[in-house]
Amino acid sequence: MNIKQQLFNQCSKCLDARYQTIQDTINGIQESLTSETKSSAGDKHETGRAMLQLEREKAGNQLAQVQKEKDILAKIDISCTFQTVGFGSVVYTSKANYFIAISAGKMTVENDAFYAISAETPIAKLLKGHTTGDVLRFRNETFTIASIL
Repeated sequence: MNIKQQLFNQCSKCLDARYQTIQDTINGIQESLTSETKSSAGDKHETGRAMLQLEREKAGNQLAQVQKEKDILAKIDISCTFQTVGFGSVVYTSKANYFIAISAGKMTVENDAFYAISAETPIAKLLKGHTTGDVLRFRNETFTIASIL
């Protein structure tokens, strides 16, 4: 399995884990809402329900964000190789290695560290359109693009 495929799979697993965590949270909130009985302290009960409703709404927004990221990830053609850096590229530089896809953090493939980053991050925007051998400056550090997959 090639490096891009492995990075893609790790990003997908990361999203699946986030989705499951959020879904478990929603299920727990729903269970709390349905099992809660009207207590003698009415205001306290209503406040508790309102807080649970807000938590459920927040979790729902997080679920929508994970789905959006899954849709973005699905647009990557892992068989495609690049001459210039773009969405879906694996970029090796003299400072760090990047997979331009979704923000999923640090990953390791074949003992190499990679940062899965969104195309909207400042470093991805800087890298976009550049090619092997280009020297770039980011946050007072200079680095060279070694290769692009």
